[in-house]
Amino acid sequence: MQIHHQVWKSYFEPLLKRSVDALASLQWRRSRIFQQYSAVSFVGKLSVAAMLGVLFLCLTLGLNVGSAHAQSQTVCSSGDRTYVVVRGDTLSGIAYRFGTNWGSLASHNHIANPNFIYANQVICIPGGGTVNSGIHTSTSTLYVSRKATTAQSSPVRTTSFVSPRGSVNVFPYGQCTWWANQRYFQLHGVFVPWRTQSNAWQWTARAYQFGWHVSRSPTVGSIIDLQPWVQGAYGLGHVAVVERVLRNGHVIASTMNWGAYPWRVTYVQFAPGPGVTFIHR
Repeated sequence: MQIHHQVWKSYFEPLLKRSVDALASLQWRRSRIFQQYSAVSFVGKLSVAAMLGVLFLCLTLGLNVGSAHAQSQTVCSSGDRTYVVVRGDTLSGIAYRFGTNWGSLASHNHIANPNFIYANQVICIPGGGTVNSGIHTSTSTLYVSRKATTAQSSPVRTTSFVSPRGSVNVFPYGQCTWWANQRYFQLHGVFVPWRTQSNAWQWTARAYQFGWHVSRSPTVGSIIDLQPWVQGAYGLGHVAVVERVLRNGHVIASTMNWGAYPWRVTYVQFAPGPGVTFIHR
């Protein structure tokens, strides 16, 4: 019996010890993996929390900045005109209309970046300014400061204005915008004054902003403006010049960049209707 016990001890005891050691090693590895996973999970949660904090801070600052802009320069001095920015305005364009320059407007209104103005922003025009163009439309209104009207005992005098004209054709040769501008100049001695944000479909809005006349009824010599996908116009719209008005109300207009020969002047019949306006000075 003693011999069997020694044999069991010599054979099974090392095997049992190795099994216990292997189990202990496995438990240690599982503990390390869990600790590493916990650390990674904690770092991940911490990163998400940090990102959310930064996002909240940015949103808070953005709202504060927007509020600061909205509250700045809301009341102009008694000698100033008050202009409310509409979509599509530029500081240089506003300056031109009031006979001043963008640098003076930026300085007077404490505008740090002259390239950044926003819709409904109030711009104070120093000294009143001489109005170069009418902005009295449904989407673009010239407001007179309440302070200015109450500070003067005599009625506010309005300055007559003449809608501006361009001095050169800035549009690329061969485009419908180039021909419409060139042909209008041939007929009237005047180029259109708008140079930027002036794809064909934008000409109606630009005409309003520069005080030109916009109508639904055609006249010979007016510019016809087609909105995108109207009567064959593509995504940027199309402009042409009315050469004849037919008895049925349709028009014959001269144009370029239309049909099989885009570099030639062609004559196309259009009809007044939705998405069609007629522009003249």
